[in-house]
Amino acid sequence: MNILLIYPKYPDSFWSFKHALRFISKKAAIPPLGLITVSAMLPESWQKKLVDMNTNELYDQDIIWADFVFLSAMYIQRESVDRVIDRCLKNKVKIVAGGPLFTQDYLNYPQIDHFVLNEAEITLPPFVQDIENKKEPERIYQTTEYADITKTPVPDYHLLALQHYATMSLQITRGCPFACDFCEITSLLGHKVRMKDTSQVLHEMDALYKLNWRGTVAVVDDNFIGNKREIKENLLPAMKQWMKDHKYPFLFTSQVSINLADDEELLSEMVKAGFGSAFIGIETPDEISLHSCHKVQNENRDMLGAVKKIQQAGIDVSAGFIIGFDSDTQTIFQRQTDFIQQSGIVSAMVGLLNAPKNTKLYQRLEAENRLTVDATGSNTDGSMNFVPAMDEHILMNGYKSVIQSIYAVKPYYQRLRMFLRNYQPRKARPKKVGFAGVKALLKTVIVIGMINRGRFEYWKMLAWTLFRRPALFMDSMTYVVYGYHYRKVYGLNRTHE
Repeated sequence: MNILLIYPKYPDSFWSFKHALRFISKKAAIPPLGLITVSAMLPESWQKKLVDMNTNELYDQDIIWADFVFLSAMYIQRESVDRVIDRCLKNKVKIVAGGPLFTQDYLNYPQIDHFVLNEAEITLPPFVQDIENKKEPERIYQTTEYADITKTPVPDYHLLALQHYATMSLQITRGCPFACDFCEITSLLGHKVRMKDTSQVLHEMDALYKLNWRGTVAVVDDNFIGNKREIKENLLPAMKQWMKDHKYPFLFTSQVSINLADDEELLSEMVKAGFGSAFIGIETPDEISLHSCHKVQNENRDMLGAVKKIQQAGIDVSAGFIIGFDSDTQTIFQRQTDFIQQSGIVSAMVGLLNAPKNTKLYQRLEAENRLTVDATGSNTDGSMNFVPAMDEHILMNGYKSVIQSIYAVKPYYQRLRMFLRNYQPRKARPKKVGFAGVKALLKTVIVIGMINRGRFEYWKMLAWTLFRRPALFMDSMTYVVYGYHYRKVYGLNRTHE
């Protein structure tokens, strides 16, 4: 079999980092880990080719070459998905679709030949077996069971053009012990946290190392600390030793829950193992909203203090925030702004509440007849898929005011300084800037320091960092570039004609 694995294009969004990537001459932030993991599950005798449309063009000859096109996507990639499907139909090549978008929404794609849904460790083998036995494959392969990920193979990282990516990725756990009613993770992957064996994780790290990857590796788990005991007692010590033996080639990022701040030993061990940043779902400073959406891990705690504790331990915190809960009043706009500014969370993803399919929130709003259109998959594009309790005009204007208040040039740099004052990274080996880093810095000087509005604030930020926190200069300049991207995404960046 000739298998073409296609990853559709991302639109310009908060997490695409499209405008930031240009400074470092990269094409995509992160690779399609799901697809290259599926690839590793296919028979070795099958020929496999990957086209990530975020890094490479998709040509008709690629499609014609294939016996099957394997297509995986998330909601936010739907426009690109439709174009890929049209091209496959035109070239009369069969499509096998899976991943989050199709698992939740396969009924809307009658033109697709076969679906391999849920977790591929369970549903892909029967499809392969049917092909190998020269039997006509079923249209739908799905399951209600959860996979044993200790049997998941090392992803086919060799299919990637590594030079095009800012970050590599690996997955260690699936599932989340919490049950936030707006989150589809538990409906897709369950409440029980399933973990790969420590040896598996080290083998994946070995695979990246042998391909000469050096730099950031994103641990894409929905909650890396969902099984604290196993992480702390077995995985982190092994990762720490591996990193030491290999002279610290990686810097890990992760997603965690705010209760990381409650465990100083875990915090310390993560930093020693090479974790430098974490995304946390903070959502809202409003206790009533937290309670109503069952965000129990955030309730009744000093969240501002928790964030600062994590930063001081050496982990940079980015976070998600939500506006549009039924209990939100008009005070929420200023409260969200104040919390974000005081926290020093530079990458603050503020979105309007949406209800993904198969979540408790979706079911409740459906029963209340409040659903409107399907969610876009982007919670930062100013759209909602239900009728909010607050007047929609007031809500939209308030949301825009929060974005303006945190991403306009001056408040953004104020928050960056707040972060740099509080951030205490582990005493580490000096970072090598290299030619690529110098080139990126020169681009910031020209684009942000000379062409773009807000250039005076840029020079103030650069000088402040050199005099106050010179050891964090590269961190500071990275966030300067992020700020440029965020202003572009939100339409706040204007240049002189």
